[in-house]
Amino acid sequence: MGQKTETKKYVPKKETQAYAIAALGQGLVYSCMSSYITDYYMNVLTLNAFFVIMLMLLARVWDAINDPMMGMIMDRHTTKWGRMKPYPLATALPIAALTILMFVNPGFNTDNKSIWLYVFVTVVYVAWGMIYTASDVPFWSMPNVMTPNPKERGNLISYAKTVGGIGSAVTVALPIIVGYFVADMDIERANIVKYAVMAISMAVIGMPLFTLATFKTKERIQIPNAQKKAPGEPSTLKRIFSCKPLMLVVLSGMLSFGRYMLQAAAPHVARYSGFYLGSSAPQTVEEINKNISNVALVIQICAAVGMFGAMLFLPKLYKKFEYKQIMIVSCIGGFLSSCCTLIIGWTTKNLLICIPFMLISAIPLGVINNVSFAMVCDCLDFMEWKTGFRDTGLGSACQSFVNKIGNAFATVMIIVMYIIVNIDVAQLNVGSGDAVVQAINNLSSTQNFAMFSLVTIVPGISLLLCAIPLFFYDLTGKKKEKVFAELAEKRKERGISIDD
Repeated sequence: MGQKTETKKYVPKKETQAYAIAALGQGLVYSCMSSYITDYYMNVLTLNAFFVIMLMLLARVWDAINDPMMGMIMDRHTTKWGRMKPYPLATALPIAALTILMFVNPGFNTDNKSIWLYVFVTVVYVAWGMIYTASDVPFWSMPNVMTPNPKERGNLISYAKTVGGIGSAVTVALPIIVGYFVADMDIERANIVKYAVMAISMAVIGMPLFTLATFKTKERIQIPNAQKKAPGEPSTLKRIFSCKPLMLVVLSGMLSFGRYMLQAAAPHVARYSGFYLGSSAPQTVEEINKNISNVALVIQICAAVGMFGAMLFLPKLYKKFEYKQIMIVSCIGGFLSSCCTLIIGWTTKNLLICIPFMLISAIPLGVINNVSFAMVCDCLDFMEWKTGFRDTGLGSACQSFVNKIGNAFATVMIIVMYIIVNIDVAQLNVGSGDAVVQAINNLSSTQNFAMFSLVTIVPGISLLLCAIPLFFYDLTGKKKEKVFAELAEKRKERGISIDD
């Protein structure tokens, strides 16, 4: 039974493609928030930096409660449409609406900073996070019930993540492209238009695609609903926290928060790092707008190419190497290349020379995004093998929380850097006169260096830290094979059905 499970293919090609297209739709929307919310809050709404930091951190504290709650709901309730399939359909419209509201100011005064602007931002941001959790946790839990074959599951996740990454790249590129068309506007107005176009178009296109996860997939593994804890039985949370491999993956994911900065910090670096593509520094607002688009485009292309290149090669790497090995090597390589980018870029002031190193630095984006999800699924199998309980929803919620906390840490790090080097966005983004141009060009060397570090050494150190817990991860080799083989037999004994 164990050998058969590991070799049989359960998910047909059309279903795999539908799930991946749903991931594409999710990627279109999620990248709006993950890549640009900091720039929008700081440089468009010009919100108080301390407020933004507290909003991000407190929202993540709420997620620490919200994500596990969603996981428990999934584990304890199966609807007539399935355990996980209903959620993408139910959440698609609210997420689309909240994404638009997150980047389109309905009329609050940003000059006087009305208290209602801060209330509006808080409500929308927290609501978006809650509804997104209700879609994200079930969606990325689906491979656990689509196939019992761990190799097929890993490839399914890798394929969906790769296609979803295309959605993220489209979203990241859209404001940059629009920036070229609005370069003659003042900086404030150009920013408003860029983000409005991004949010509306990505929400309208992305969320209908996301609903394919409801209509075009099948839950083949029928696991009984989780029951209330019997006397003397360990709680669900205790089982989760007692699973050493899972906790190591979670810790590694949290330490890898810097990987988000390669994309999220790109617009900030483009604005304030002092790099420009051309023979001289920009001398007009139009030239500044174009240079912001140019520099951001170079950084984002490097991030996308490095990320997608890694994703495309992962299925082949899975055949020869353990997940653990792939993660450690990519993280260490990312750290070394980020150091090279910092040294070479800062000494030459030539961003184009840095491109090969930035490409290598971006490889961990694709590796961690894909491999960590596959490792979480393996850990859930290990926990089921060890305890007899399958806490799919709660286990997957750990990964969802890690992604959110990582994104929040990256955002906070960017804002903290603004505060440390005293960059006043109010003077640098409003108006179209010579004063704005002069203010941007006259930023100090320290301020420029601080911004450049956000896409170089800061994420590099984060990647190096990410690799440390993985040295202690031992769900590999013969131990992993034994777990999967014996789990298949135990499922058969417990009467868990697996549909073809």
